[in-house]
Amino acid sequence: MIVTEYITRRSSFCRTMTTNMEQNTKNFKKAKQKDTLRRLKTKDHRNSHGPSTVYLQVVGSGSRDNGASLYVFSEYNRYLFNCGEGTQRLMQEHKLKASRLDNIFLTRMNWDNIGGLSGMILTLKDIGVPECVLSGPPQLGNFINAIKVFSGALEDIKLSVRPYTEEAYTDETMSVHQVPVFGECWRPAFHRSNKPSYLLSSRGSQLGVHLHVSIYTSMYIMCYILGLMSKATRDPSLVVAFVCKLHAKKGNFLVPQAIALGLPVGKPAIGPLVVDLKNGKTVTYEGKEIRPEQVCTPSDPGPVFLVVECPTVEFIDGICTNERLASYRIQGQDPAALVVHMTPEVVLKTERYQEWMERFPSSTQHLVLNEQVQTVHNVRSLKIQTQLNMIHPEIFPQLKNINPKKGSLRVAPVRAECLLKFQLRPLLEWQRYTLTHSLTHSLTHSLTHSLTHSLTHSLTHSLTHSHLSLPPSLLHAHRYPEVIFLGTGSALPMKIRNVSGTLLNISAGQSILLDCGEGTFGQLCRHYGDGVDDALSNISTIFVSHMHADHHTGLLKLLYQRERAMATLGKPFSPVYLVAPIQIMTWLNQFHDHCEEILSHVNIIPNKFLCDGTEVPKYKTKSFIQAVLKKNDLDRFQTCHVHHCRNAFACSITHRSGWKLAFSGDTMPCEAFVGIGKNATLLIHEATLEDGLEEEAVEKRHSTTSQAIAMGMKMNAEFIMLNHFSQRYAKIPLFSPDFTDRVGISFDHMKVSMRAHTHTRTHARTHARTSARTHTRTHNSELLGTELLAYCPLLRKQKDGVSYIC
Repeated sequence: MIVTEYITRRSSFCRTMTTNMEQNTKNFKKAKQKDTLRRLKTKDHRNSHGPSTVYLQVVGSGSRDNGASLYVFSEYNRYLFNCGEGTQRLMQEHKLKASRLDNIFLTRMNWDNIGGLSGMILTLKDIGVPECVLSGPPQLGNFINAIKVFSGALEDIKLSVRPYTEEAYTDETMSVHQVPVFGECWRPAFHRSNKPSYLLSSRGSQLGVHLHVSIYTSMYIMCYILGLMSKATRDPSLVVAFVCKLHAKKGNFLVPQAIALGLPVGKPAIGPLVVDLKNGKTVTYEGKEIRPEQVCTPSDPGPVFLVVECPTVEFIDGICTNERLASYRIQGQDPAALVVHMTPEVVLKTERYQEWMERFPSSTQHLVLNEQVQTVHNVRSLKIQTQLNMIHPEIFPQLKNINPKKGSLRVAPVRAECLLKFQLRPLLEWQRYTLTHSLTHSLTHSLTHSLTHSLTHSLTHSLTHSHLSLPPSLLHAHRYPEVIFLGTGSALPMKIRNVSGTLLNISAGQSILLDCGEGTFGQLCRHYGDGVDDALSNISTIFVSHMHADHHTGLLKLLYQRERAMATLGKPFSPVYLVAPIQIMTWLNQFHDHCEEILSHVNIIPNKFLCDGTEVPKYKTKSFIQAVLKKNDLDRFQTCHVHHCRNAFACSITHRSGWKLAFSGDTMPCEAFVGIGKNATLLIHEATLEDGLEEEAVEKRHSTTSQAIAMGMKMNAEFIMLNHFSQRYAKIPLFSPDFTDRVGISFDHMKVSMRAHTHTRTHARTHARTSARTHTRTHNSELLGTELLAYCPLLRKQKDGVSYIC
């Protein structure tokens, strides 16, 4: 697809407005040049006989909150197989370095596999990786062009696509063959079934599906002939499998044994002898015959591993009858050491697929990545949430798991866990010492010991004094509207804070999502656990403030999972109302044409049509706006342009019952936003940078802490919640002198109720001041009627040397 110059110009601010300072640019280029030279020098010194250490490691296990992804390490190269949402965050948390990642392999043009790819590419560009090659479906080239709508030109990194039709890829570590697998029949993307796609079958009782496929395939062909769909290139019938073979490694020369046999170790004559012996030749020295096995370790011919995705039963025949894959099932003829199955359980347990697995020799290991695995991925997030939960269990609820139901299989596979390793060299073996469950097993025990006796006493005293004077049921009596912070960081996902996403639950069945950065759906899974389908089905409206990647690249995953949730719950499907910059449709249209169907999931309302004084030109848009107001019991939904990038907006939401929420998105201080947010019950305002960095805030068009608070005061907001913190502040941002009992700091998974705040604010403030004078020496925040004044100071490292939670 051709990306117009107009769109490219409007997308020039990538992520969160990378600085344009000339000196910083020069330093960045020097760092990249130095890193490139280091990479070239490293290649020059590489052993020509293959690496000595190679292992495959699970990043995302395929669970519902983290899609399947694999990291392959050698001392020469790094590889990634599939890159769903959250992959970058997991790699950052678990120190799987991306700085030498130059090959990414994608099995299918499906958002589950490529949802994190745009963010990963931007990160590789920022850290100076000079080149990255994407292997898999040919539509990857169209995908790269599509992400330039919001990423900019990507001039600082060379991106290329190696489609499955090209020759095998070979580097210093291994060779990789791409094996195309085609589905038995093609169900066009614009046909919507009441069942999730992974439950569809083309056999037996699913004859009706065949009929639908025949009808809709004929319709598609007719449309194509008429030229109505000539631009579309998406191909849901294609999956690419990968056959990876490590290069052979010669045995090591054993010096002590060579000396014992009288070889001239340390003399020039030893060189040719070593070469011959390591090549498997018998040599004669001073009349004595020396065999290779006497002085060399056995050579390693190079193991083979397969990465196979079988997304639906339509692909089973293609995989089971594939001759290339079948050649690695024969004992004695280079059989696969490991087969990785990115296959849902409903496919995995079919008779045909089980038979295919059984044909591999008993020495072959099988690794399964699907939703039936159970593992903790985000350990640091779990840890800090557990700590916060000790402070206040209602504001900081414990994170939840989705409990899978595993079936029994004839071939007993290894179920994936985050960080599980399979070592390919020097020995073939599983390594479990890195597993995240070992890190979380004693988490609660260790945390209780980390709290000092004095802290525990102080905390208990503070909470007791603040709650004894309130009715026990007060918070529960007025639960709605409630705000759940799903992502409170900026730029890119990190281990403590995910990128932007805020859920406004208006009632038990009405929700609006404010921004939807990468990994928002995963955060919903961890917050709601098995109740995530109900939460998804309640979302009728999504507001996207602007087109930076950290504010909207979680949208597609959420839309697909919402469709699945409604089907699972038996609810009729309806599109969401997407209040967003109209430029988002360029991205969605290109993704729709070349990757997956998406347009039927949204009813677009351009942000600008909700600005005061703007005339709405189309009846259809007017009807969508009225539907948003009616669906959510709103009096007004207003937007305004803010000072960030082009087409950046803030919003305010006024409910019929009288409460009002103002949401800034990303912005510098903006008078227009003060206008639409006047007298807000709750202001959620970005505070990306600390005070003292005003110049940097201007360059990046963000707000400092004091600027955000000043905006709230000008707006006369009842309460100000700060969010969108720079990831340089790992746990908590630096405090401002402007902090009062009207200001709070947001954390991921934090849950607050505006209604509770409205009823208890005056009562709570008295206790807040008493508690602050008694137990803290820093500025505190009243947390929307819960009187939890000490939660911020308890997370700070105090200057007097007392070690607190952080």
